[in-house]
Amino acid sequence: MREQTRQLADDLAGADLTTPAPSCPGWNAGQVVRHLGGGLRWAAELISTRATEPPADTHFRDLSPYAEEDPAVLAPWIAESGDLLAAALEESGPDAAVWTPMPEQTGGRASFFARRFAHEAVIHRADATLPLGRPLVVEPDLAADGIDEWMELGSLPFHFEVHPQMRELLGPGRTVHLHATDTDPELHAEWVLDLTGDAITWRRAHEKSAVAVRGPITDLLLMVYRRRAPDRLDVVGDASLLEFWLERVPFG
Repeated sequence: MREQTRQLADDLAGADLTTPAPSCPGWNAGQVVRHLGGGLRWAAELISTRATEPPADTHFRDLSPYAEEDPAVLAPWIAESGDLLAAALEESGPDAAVWTPMPEQTGGRASFFARRFAHEAVIHRADATLPLGRPLVVEPDLAADGIDEWMELGSLPFHFEVHPQMRELLGPGRTVHLHATDTDPELHAEWVLDLTGDAITWRRAHEKSAVAVRGPITDLLLMVYRRRAPDRLDVVGDASLLEFWLERVPFG
């Protein structure tokens, strides 16, 4: 988390933060950074106070006051935001009892926010800096865990209750294989999403599937978050199934 926010701070140097952020419609790069920093500070408050209810979050939802950010102000602020949450988590330890969304599935422990905001920082760093022309490469183990977490959260059964249209994903022969091409074999950076049963399931595996997507692990991570189009990767098989899956399982 510290590393991601510090890299983001470095990426902001000399940038025009009024540049639109297409992956966050209606926001510019500076507003994305304010949203991320607000979320980090929100989570730091939650962890520090051992909150049993979520704190108010309107301060990082309404971003209209942050339309014209100064990189010299915003860069140290976002780095400090990451430090605040990291320090709160270090003080609490992973097993501190706190409010988490869907506590039965997410555990009701501080460790949920350590993982969640590490990946939140990666993706919003992409939202803010890719439009600025900055390169983005995520460490392979972090990117792989980001895909794991996305698969875990995206396959929770409660989604069928909240978004009944997700049931339309299920059907015979519907499997999706993701294969990272730039990682060490020891990382086993391959995933199979299985839509053939009564629920969405997934596993780390190398298996023939209805559609396979191959590419660098950073690009795979950005694709599942719909920050990078599948046509920028190597897609073999039923591309329409891949598009259908991505459309029906947006993060959150």
